[in-house]
Amino acid sequence: MTESGVRGARPQKVRQAGVPGWMGPTGLIALSVIPVVAGALRLGELAGGAAVTPANARFLATPLPVVLHIIGASLYGIVGAFQFAEGFRRRRPGWHRTAGRVLAVCGLVTALSGLWMTVFYPRPPGDGDLLAAFRLVFGTAMTASLALGLAAIRRRELRRHRAWMIRAYAIGVAAGTQAFTQLPWMLLVGPLGETPRALLVGAGWVINLAVAERIIRRR
Repeated sequence: MTESGVRGARPQKVRQAGVPGWMGPTGLIALSVIPVVAGALRLGELAGGAAVTPANARFLATPLPVVLHIIGASLYGIVGAFQFAEGFRRRRPGWHRTAGRVLAVCGLVTALSGLWMTVFYPRPPGDGDLLAAFRLVFGTAMTASLALGLAAIRRRELRRHRAWMIRAYAIGVAAGTQAFTQLPWMLLVGPLGETPRALLVGAGWVINLAVAERIIRRR
């Protein structure tokens, strides 16, 4: 191959390498849009003095936990997606560290407020014991993953830190995946009962963690 041919091939190779670098974060942001929009609607409902219904009575009675959960989860999903843009992260290491601190707080707020709501909020129609158990398990797993990730970075164990933070993020953004696991059932079968709803919501967490483990092992 001539020298001019090699030079001509390099820009194409760089472009091909750059595209996948942003595909992941873009997909994560798109996935996070679903819970972000749902959360914004819920905040509007709380701020606008909506009529009390069985679905929102617990939020209107004690709004602070759900407000913290929505804000924390929204920031965690959107800002966290940029941590998966490796080129962006390398070019701005200061941003990565600062954003990481913010994300750790947002992640803990999301997980702990979710656990609080599971334990103390009255259950709405359709939420049974199995779904509550799933929420407790995965909320605890997210909290533990964040704690282990923070402990690892303090010891400068970068690979362990990255792995635990990926797992925590996978759990934290599962609401978007859960919309897709539930939608086919609702379209093809009809309203969700307690057990199908619990299993399909749980499937969203399992799918995200399976993808997270694949990413961790590939790296």
